[in-house]
Amino acid sequence: MAISAIPGLSPQFLFLIIILMLWEAIWKAIALWKAGRNNQIAWFVCIFIFNTIGILPIIYIFFFRKKR
Repeated sequence: MAISAIPGLSPQFLFLIIILMLWEAIWKAIALWKAGRNNQIAWFVCIFIFNTIGILPIIYIFFFRKKR
C-alpha cells in the first residue's frame, strides 16, 4: 500500500509539501500575532488570506511591523 493518497505522488514530494506547510504555518502564526498586537488590520488580513510560503510574513516581521 502506498503512503500517498494521490497516485503518482512520491513520498519525497509529500515530505516536501509537509515541510513547506509547517514553514508557512510557523511564520504566519508569528506575523499574525505581531500584526494583531499592533492593530495593523490590513497586514493581518493580507497575511491571513494569502499563502506565500512564508515570504509575506517574513517581510512583515522584518520590515513593516511597529518597533517597540
